[in-house]
Amino acid sequence: MFEEVDLLVVGGGINGVGIARDAVGRGLRVMLCEQDDLASHTSSASTKLIHGGLRYLEQYEFKLVGKALAEREVLLRAAPHIISPLRFVLPHQPHLRPAWMIRIGLFLYDHLGRVKHPTLKPSRSLDLRTDPTGTPLRDEFTRGFVYSDARVQDARLVVLNAMDIRERGGEVLTRTRCVSARRDSAAWTVQLQSQAGGPLREVRARALVNAAGPWAARFLDEVAHVAHDHTVRLVKGSHIVVPKLFEHDHAYIFQQPDRRIVFAIPYEGEFTLIGTTDVEFKADPAHVEISDEETRYLCEAASRYFKQPIREQDVVWAYSGVRPLLSDDNDSASEATRDYLLGLDTQGAPLLNVFGGKLTTFRRLGEDAVNQLAPVLGCKQGPWTDEAILPGGDVAEGLVAGLVSQLAVTHAWVPSPLLERWCHSYGTRTRRLLGGAKGMDDLGEHFGAGLHAREVDYLLTHEWASTADDILWRRSKLGLHFDPAMREHLAAYISAAA
Repeated sequence: MFEEVDLLVVGGGINGVGIARDAVGRGLRVMLCEQDDLASHTSSASTKLIHGGLRYLEQYEFKLVGKALAEREVLLRAAPHIISPLRFVLPHQPHLRPAWMIRIGLFLYDHLGRVKHPTLKPSRSLDLRTDPTGTPLRDEFTRGFVYSDARVQDARLVVLNAMDIRERGGEVLTRTRCVSARRDSAAWTVQLQSQAGGPLREVRARALVNAAGPWAARFLDEVAHVAHDHTVRLVKGSHIVVPKLFEHDHAYIFQQPDRRIVFAIPYEGEFTLIGTTDVEFKADPAHVEISDEETRYLCEAASRYFKQPIREQDVVWAYSGVRPLLSDDNDSASEATRDYLLGLDTQGAPLLNVFGGKLTTFRRLGEDAVNQLAPVLGCKQGPWTDEAILPGGDVAEGLVAGLVSQLAVTHAWVPSPLLERWCHSYGTRTRRLLGGAKGMDDLGEHFGAGLHAREVDYLLTHEWASTADDILWRRSKLGLHFDPAMREHLAAYISAAA
């Protein structure tokens, strides 16, 4: 007996969950499958930014930048607990780009977004000889600029969208692979296989979305067996994390001699995140690692600016992801467009293919995708996500500090750092996590770095976590504080709870 849905989305990265969330909110019966954990590949390997992409102005991508800046405002309202404003300092190097060019670019950047978020300050010039942000920089940098963007917990953004799908009546299947898809004129007949084994699950879907990211072309070739002329360009981006290099709360954007830019961003309180690279990638996107050459490049890129040299032995963690970009005429991987293409195939039951995109514009991509699918599915409800809040984001006036203050009164026994982390991860869902707990003993076993059994159980029950890595590297970044013995102990607890 087939299960029947209106829409089956293949791929549990940011684009897949964005499309599925939009569709279920319009009253469609929606199912999403992901072969691994949510955000287990590209969507958890970003630079953790919601931004317009200042450097894309040089490539005349005004439409993309304007669209991304507008989305930045939408997302700041939708998820203030995991997305927050961040100021960026750009030290000036006259031989790379003249000051007038940077001023014009920043003026455009300030004004391309349709609506200004009240907490995002405009750009301005800096005297790095007197401003605190100049202290960690080499003495040769005396002038700079500062502008606003936002940071995000990228994997949590995916999870929150998935939670919203489920709470609106959709079904999210993790660690479930689409092994075959056949279509006739009316529907797709799809077989799904869980990693845990068991019988194949058969689904009839009126429409299918291919949001498989780096695997999008392979899905068409090997699973759906649909002829196509799309070429996805795989570009690897790698990041390194080092002990924190400065005390203030601003980030840096560094121009490089090869005309690329590299960010240095305050990260998880005790670290600095440095990235990213752009390297053509031809191997299996399931197995991607930073190369020694990339590590050297990022260390040298940051060392050109900081007084304190960054050495390869300083790196405490590194991660890499593969971006599935649209093939275009640019030879340079760093100049390949970050815009997206939606291809609707109606040679039979509808198939929507998703190519390209960036984290910041996922919601708009989802809206555009469902706008294309709605007429062929007979869906008359219109877009809705631009005003919708993601789970936990319903904090008063968008100020997480107010939620922290409230819970500090009602739950005074919770240590302040732990309460801060919870509120900036779960927002108002922190109350659900706490439940009826009256003291630290009620939080259960402590695994280290503020991770208690109650939080682990919450993630297992409500957020699809099923391994230690899911919790330590995607639902949080507590893995930076865990040694191998601590990870093994957590894994044993999860295994026993299964």
